[in-house]
Amino acid sequence: MNNTINKRNSFYKISIGIIVLLVGLGNFSCKKIEDVQSTRLSTEETNWKTLEDAKGNLLSIYGLLRSATVADNGHWLMGDLRQGDFQIINRADLKAIVNGQLNASYPVINRLANWRRFYAAINAASLYIERSGEILKLDPRYTALNNGADIAQARTIRALAYFYMSRIWGDVPLLTSSHDGEFVQLPRTSQQQVLAFATNELLAAAQVLPFRFGGTDPILPGLYFGGGWSSWNGITFTRLSAYIILAHIAAWQGNYLDVANYAKYVIDNRTKLNGDGAYNIDYLTMTALTENDNGSTNPFAFKRSSLMVGFAFESGNGLSTANGHLEQLTLAEPFIPKKQPEMFVPKDTINKAFTDPLDLRFSIDPVTGLYRTNYFYNYESELPIFNKIKVVYRAYTNSDLMLYSSSCVISRLEEITLLRAEALAVLGDRSGAISALNASTNRRGTTYASTSTVPILDAIFAERRRELMGEGWRWYDIVRLNRIKNTSGVFTTKNGTPMTFKQFEAAGGIYWPVSQDVINANPSITQNPYWQ
Repeated sequence: MNNTINKRNSFYKISIGIIVLLVGLGNFSCKKIEDVQSTRLSTEETNWKTLEDAKGNLLSIYGLLRSATVADNGHWLMGDLRQGDFQIINRADLKAIVNGQLNASYPVINRLANWRRFYAAINAASLYIERSGEILKLDPRYTALNNGADIAQARTIRALAYFYMSRIWGDVPLLTSSHDGEFVQLPRTSQQQVLAFATNELLAAAQVLPFRFGGTDPILPGLYFGGGWSSWNGITFTRLSAYIILAHIAAWQGNYLDVANYAKYVIDNRTKLNGDGAYNIDYLTMTALTENDNGSTNPFAFKRSSLMVGFAFESGNGLSTANGHLEQLTLAEPFIPKKQPEMFVPKDTINKAFTDPLDLRFSIDPVTGLYRTNYFYNYESELPIFNKIKVVYRAYTNSDLMLYSSSCVISRLEEITLLRAEALAVLGDRSGAISALNASTNRRGTTYASTSTVPILDAIFAERRRELMGEGWRWYDIVRLNRIKNTSGVFTTKNGTPMTFKQFEAAGGIYWPVSQDVINANPSITQNPYWQ
């Protein structure tokens, strides 16, 4: 960790194109970003002088966190594999993750266990918060209102980075200011303190952030960095983004009254994301899974307001990449020229998860025997292809280089609606939980009846499993459900021996080990007890 954020030079100034290129080439590391010499880099003397500097530096923070999240497909490997629905065909490193052997000696696992990439984004955000105000005195085009919204975005990005890391590693070092030269060798800070900091940052940012950028939003009216709503839709974090992250932090902490309130605020104000006469996000995913790969309603294609928290990789902006997309692991012929995928969902798992014959995502017509292909293709084979997400950059489908343009969707309307249903169920509001659950499931052709014998909480998490399959939520949902139910369910340890969830969590088994490279660079960092 010692050399993570070496010098205050290039990483926060690098254009998004260079950052995405590094992700596409794989083997992401902060060192490699800092070593890149770009003609787009500004010198230290000129980096905080113009409106263009403010825009470029802000977008670079987004790019750094996006890279940290999706490099080596980490968002999905960490979120979907442990005790998840996917099985691995022939990659031993991915099988190790599925089996919870997170200290196995594989390059991908070692890179994922290294949190340095997140601290690059955190340091860039801190630097922006500290220095962007200098531009106000030098460029009259840059207003205090604009700067306030930009700093609020930087605070939101930094808070998301800390929440994201806390779910993965538990306790992490808390840095609240930027640093020149050598990285400050701080010990790990308690998760409680880290999440408290993130919560306070988000609450402050939410008071400043608009509901949308570049439109008629009264909080920040008019063009934003010269662009209208269509330019920024799905790229910037908005007020609703901040409240969504707040809701998930509260859920991770078990503060479900806060979860219910934050999620309600998002749902009640969702139409304010629509911009100036654009489509209604209520309908963005109703038909998405019946459209073609790049259909106008596909929530994983293009940049759009359905991307409430996440990162777009729009091909029209040159952001298609080979790495950092689920499709790289799940697709095969006829979608891309590859004989078989790296991972798939077995038929018995599909049948257990999708039980409603009216489910528009996957179901089998009892009369004709035909099945829906919105989630799975070639279901009758031994290796059904998970094709829910398949945004392929078509210019390259006939070459050896495969590029993808799907967004990394962390939260969308259906996700936050299901989270509110979860909160209401925990709080004992069964009718409210059913209403929230059906607000999501009705878009998929299914309904939870009030007379159902299936416990409402189980039904909600079963729906999250179906709706969010392949979106990086499965492991964290398993942890929350076990916490809520105070279960004594058995988890398989790294040594293959059984352990109850309470024992497993108490030992730190729900978290990843910290990379030995980080510990070697910073002796004040201790390993998670479970992995010692």
